[in-house]
Amino acid sequence: MRKKQSASTAAVTQLRNGQGQPFGALRSYVPLGAGDTQLYQSMREAVPILDTAIGKLVRLTGGFRAECAQGQQALNEFLRTVPVGCGQRGMAGFLSAYLDSLLTYGRAIGEIVVAGGEIAAVCWGDVRSIQIEAGTSPLDYTLCARDEHGTLRPLPYPHLLLFSTLNPAPDSPYGVSLLRSMPFLTNILLKIYQTIGTNWERAGNVRYAVVCKPSGDGAERVGAAERAESIASEWSAAMQDGKNGVVRDFVAVGDVSVKVIGSDGQILDSEIPVRQILEQLVAKTGLPPFLLGLSWSSTERMSQQQADMLTTELWAIRRTVEPVLEQVCTLWLRLHGFGCRPEIVWDDISLQDLVEEAHASLYRAQAAQLESERKRSNGNL
Repeated sequence: MRKKQSASTAAVTQLRNGQGQPFGALRSYVPLGAGDTQLYQSMREAVPILDTAIGKLVRLTGGFRAECAQGQQALNEFLRTVPVGCGQRGMAGFLSAYLDSLLTYGRAIGEIVVAGGEIAAVCWGDVRSIQIEAGTSPLDYTLCARDEHGTLRPLPYPHLLLFSTLNPAPDSPYGVSLLRSMPFLTNILLKIYQTIGTNWERAGNVRYAVVCKPSGDGAERVGAAERAESIASEWSAAMQDGKNGVVRDFVAVGDVSVKVIGSDGQILDSEIPVRQILEQLVAKTGLPPFLLGLSWSSTERMSQQQADMLTTELWAIRRTVEPVLEQVCTLWLRLHGFGCRPEIVWDDISLQDLVEEAHASLYRAQAAQLESERKRSNGNL
């Protein structure tokens, strides 16, 4: 008699093997890389354009609603009022924080908190405290965290965890940050800005050289030291009064010259290299420059091609987080006895100027009316 095959036989993959990541020898743990998460956070803090770009992408992703065949009104109320942590309520707040982590670190994690047969909260977590244990199959992975003793242990309720990755590589369970490939250029940009600050600190805080040249008279040379001290004292007093808002003349006898130290030094023009670096950084975000406050062209409007490309990027982000929203809504429906499946419906993405679109529609209608009147008048002739 043949033995029955186990119903839990693991699926066999053809494109990936169990040794896809280089850290499999260390109990199959793939280090999360706390160094890169700290690097990406520092980049956002140091370069305002990067922080603004991620914030813009989060807001442009837009809102959503869940549609279902049963319990629609109660589900809407849940999505609007569910606690999400940090004093916020509603899945819109959770989605914003979740997307922020996803774009910054390439991965995001959340948790569904269940109490008394109800979803008490949906909270986002810190991906820097999470590590992944790869299973025997590339399709299996376990989310782990360190306990109070520092031991790495699997999280006890994986079915209540929400985890997403952004464009993960085939050999790694971790996603790819939007800021990847930017550290080198960001380092150069910060060096330029630091140099600019140093130069302005040196050139902006003007320093003077007071030179007194005694004549060939022997009597004047004898009192040169006392005269130099007197000139230095008068100059110091004049400068101190200037700091206090009092205008005071500096009067000296003899050949005395006053020069600004470093006034002839040439400061390198940083506009072109800074713009070149910013162009590379902005291109990686996929946003038009004027949305980030940069005026590089004569027209600050988005073309139809730019709008289509940005819409494509936003829909890619939406598709990444949509399974998470479906998981939350499905669990809520099951806990309330509904067997239907939710459908996530996203808000329309409107990137064009609505006023200009209205004007264009008006002009088309007026042109059609004029054309109709012209044909009517030609027919009466």
